[in-house]
Amino acid sequence: MVLSKTASESDVSVHSTFASRYVRSSFPRFKMPENSIPKEAAYQIINDELMLDGNPRLNLASFVTTWMEPECDKLIMDSINKNYVDMDEYPVTTELQNRCVNMIAHLFNAPLGDSEAAVGVGTVGSSEAIMLAGLAFKRKWQNKRKAEGKPYDKPNIVTGANVQVCWEKFARYFEVELKEVKLREGYYVMDPVQAVELVDENTICVAAILGSTLNGEFEDVKLLNDLLLEKNKETGWDTPIHVDAASGGFIAPFLYPELEWDFRLPLVKSINVSGHKYGLVYAGIGWVIWRSKVDLPEELIFHINYLGADQPTFTLNFSKGSSQIIAQYYQLIRLGQEGYRNVMENCRENAMVLKEGLEKTGHFNIVSKDDGVPLVAFSLKDNSRHDEFEISEMLRRFGWIVPAYTMPADAQHITVLRVVIREDFSRTLAERLVIDITKVIHELDALPAKVKAKMSASQENGRNGVVKKTEMETTREITEAWKKFVLARKTNKNTIC
Repeated sequence: MVLSKTASESDVSVHSTFASRYVRSSFPRFKMPENSIPKEAAYQIINDELMLDGNPRLNLASFVTTWMEPECDKLIMDSINKNYVDMDEYPVTTELQNRCVNMIAHLFNAPLGDSEAAVGVGTVGSSEAIMLAGLAFKRKWQNKRKAEGKPYDKPNIVTGANVQVCWEKFARYFEVELKEVKLREGYYVMDPVQAVELVDENTICVAAILGSTLNGEFEDVKLLNDLLLEKNKETGWDTPIHVDAASGGFIAPFLYPELEWDFRLPLVKSINVSGHKYGLVYAGIGWVIWRSKVDLPEELIFHINYLGADQPTFTLNFSKGSSQIIAQYYQLIRLGQEGYRNVMENCRENAMVLKEGLEKTGHFNIVSKDDGVPLVAFSLKDNSRHDEFEISEMLRRFGWIVPAYTMPADAQHITVLRVVIREDFSRTLAERLVIDITKVIHELDALPAKVKAKMSASQENGRNGVVKKTEMETTREITEAWKKFVLARKTNKNTIC
């Protein structure tokens, strides 16, 4: 959940021009109104406010799917009123979830017999999936330590500093120490050698990332597995691996089928993947798959019967919609391996178009790798005149949402921009984005001359006896000059159009 805060302190009422056809008075913004209003008015009031949101298709910060076929949209709406946990009432929906679990398990090369069912569950997203996998590792480690008569109160997980915030949440919520391998310039993923060095008898698992959020790179799970096998043999431990394949789990099997990162490696005991990323489903669906039943402690599974039948459940939440599960099944059978391969190859090709376009500008260094999640992370070669944050801010004028951020420790001095290439990001959009980035660069290049001229004039006035401005006043003046410059560019653009 996102913690609530008010967006406006000055106006505590909601107004709508079009809704005045139905209602004449405003109603409170932060309190439930006393009276009902017509459905048309409610719709129009909300619709008017939502127009101020960004365009999801141009939100290049997000890995989450923003487009699906109309047929799937219809299935989603037809099942939006089904509560997934009512398995006895909606047995077909439960069956579809089980089919998805088995399809994904086979995709990840789980060692299953011909008639053996896979062990896994659908979740709200990869965050919940990671919580469940982490709990399974923690409980298994604790049970083993108790049986050996050893302390079991200080569990830890080894990860890279590039992990998504959900790992930090798991560690804090469930009292597990997070031991992070720091990054370094030019190497922005977990180093398997350093990771294994951090492993001790209290390590419940090592978490590898298949598709880093920062630059899309796949961590070397094969090397991690080999090094950890050696350490386990030397120490007598049995430290396992979890693969966070939130972004890369639906990419690697189709673009890099020979890459060993999944259950082909013996120490990989569980894998999570986001169906709502490159699984090509709208936000709200993730999956966690275990290698076998022994890797999921039975005491974590609850059995309930008050909904009509015995229902095993292992989730952090209870009620949730069925729509995304049905949408995932639609994509799996609709696209098949051929369709997913085509989508991923197209995304990779469009990423190359964007990368080459940015390189031709001569202004950027490419931080991302060609192999991995189809995204382009890039930084300025020279940020002495303007930085990546300014580029990100000015691109919003064109509707683009391109995030700028600093790398984690110990590479926090590196700032990058990142564009995620999803199925709905076409080659035409990639070419257009390069054009708009080039425009922004040219505008920023012209800006310092205006600012410096103002500062020089201010200094000259000081030499001529005029009272010298304070540093704060000078800063405000520069900020105003920036605002006027941007406003003028907007006005000229609208006039030309």
